[in-house]
Amino acid sequence: MNNKEKEIMDILQEECAEVIQMISKCRRFGIDTVHLKAGQANRKCLTDEMGDLLAMIDLMIEHGVVTVEGLNAAKQEKFNKLKKWSKIYE
Repeated sequence: MNNKEKEIMDILQEECAEVIQMISKCRRFGIDTVHLKAGQANRKCLTDEMGDLLAMIDLMIEHGVVTVEGLNAAKQEKFNKLKKWSKIYE
C-alpha cells in the first residue's frame, strides 16, 4: 500500500466515524432538529457527511484499492441479507 492509499484510508475512516456521529445525533435529537454547531438541520449535516464518505469511496476506486464491480457485488449481497433478515422490505 502506498502513501496516497494510506491517506485515503485514514480519511475514509474519519468520515465513517463522522457519519456514525451524525446518525447518533439524528436519533437522539431528531433528524429535522437544527444542529447547534452547524446551524442547519441534522438531515443536512448527515447528507453532507455521507457525501464526504462517498467522495472517499470514489477515491478508493480511482486509486484501485477497490473496484466498482466488487462494491456492486458486495452491495447486492447486503440487499439480499437485508431482505432475508431485516424488516426494511416488509
